[in-house]
Amino acid sequence: MAKQTQDAYIVAALRTPVGKAPRGMFKNVRPDDMLVHVLQAVMKQCEGLDPAAIDDVIAGCAMPEAEQGINVARVALLLAGLPNSIPGMTINRFCASGLQAVALAADRIRLGEADVIIAGGTESMSMIPMMGNKVAMNPAMYMHDENVAIAYGMGITAEKVAQQWKVNRDQQDEFAMTSHMRALQAIETGEFKQEIAPYPIEEKRPDLTSHETMTVKSVKDTDEGPRADTSLAALAKLKPVFAADGSVTAGNSSQMSDGAGAVVMMSAAALQRFNLTPIGRFIGYSVTGVPPEIMGIGPIKAIPKVLKQVGMKQDDLNWIELNEAFAAQSLAVINELDLDRAKVNPLGGAIALGHPLGATGAIRVATLLHGLRRRQQKYGMVTMCVGSGMGAAGVLEAL
Repeated sequence: MAKQTQDAYIVAALRTPVGKAPRGMFKNVRPDDMLVHVLQAVMKQCEGLDPAAIDDVIAGCAMPEAEQGINVARVALLLAGLPNSIPGMTINRFCASGLQAVALAADRIRLGEADVIIAGGTESMSMIPMMGNKVAMNPAMYMHDENVAIAYGMGITAEKVAQQWKVNRDQQDEFAMTSHMRALQAIETGEFKQEIAPYPIEEKRPDLTSHETMTVKSVKDTDEGPRADTSLAALAKLKPVFAADGSVTAGNSSQMSDGAGAVVMMSAAALQRFNLTPIGRFIGYSVTGVPPEIMGIGPIKAIPKVLKQVGMKQDDLNWIELNEAFAAQSLAVINELDLDRAKVNPLGGAIALGHPLGATGAIRVATLLHGLRRRQQKYGMVTMCVGSGMGAAGVLEAL
């Protein structure tokens, strides 16, 4: 017998600041510890919530091995001091892992199978390299032309998107510059303060005078990626990094990053039971497949699909968090769907703020909801392309 669907509400959404990899502020911070931090932070915001009532913790991670392996969701929730009665699940949909975690949590709540779930993601690109520590491609990828694109580096796919959608180098650099300028302005005006859970760090350093080891303490509360010294002239000097005659550079690509985010979701019954006020509602989610060689255009398919699913139009959206894997693919999506550029990444995107892979979706949910509420706007979307040829899009309502 089919169950009656119900709404899935968000009562807390927080993230760490995002650090640059591999030599940034979180270079020595474990990804499971970052997840512990945001789990504890969102629980503090849910005063009155009985931890024993949490039905599950779902965490996204794009490279779930080594320091972020052995089911990092379960490990982190236990290290965070949550009851051992709570299960944990780590999921991997590459760049959409964090958003997928939020969508899965919403699905279970909407079906009536759970009342309280924490969803999120974590990723250390300082500790775990792209594609992991052991790359072992299936030989079949190289035996047939139709499969070889699975093995393409994402930079090559961005070059192919730039060619096919006619996005030139100047356009990409201008887009990257806008990302930095918007992010810097957002930091200066405190736009990210509500969503960031400041992270305390202790570092051991040698004191060359006393010949002793010093403990240096600091609190990190600001994203590390945006660069005040960025200029179009500086971006223009950068050489292509994926194709000798290409247009994709380190300056118009997303940054490798470290970070984590968490979102507390619950049913209306749980809201009433624990006397909590929601900040948002999860409306719908879609994921699609596209040719691997042009994986960056995934949102072109995912955005119309989810809007049709929830009965909305693009014009109904006040804010779109389009993950900037590359300027080339971001512009291809914007141009193909005729997205309103003023609504896309108003606080900057991954080119400036960074892209800690499996954590990004949850991080962008926090940015979206807090931003909508500050501006007294209603509807927003988080969308992204996904490695191997996918696109994902989630629609949320601020309350």
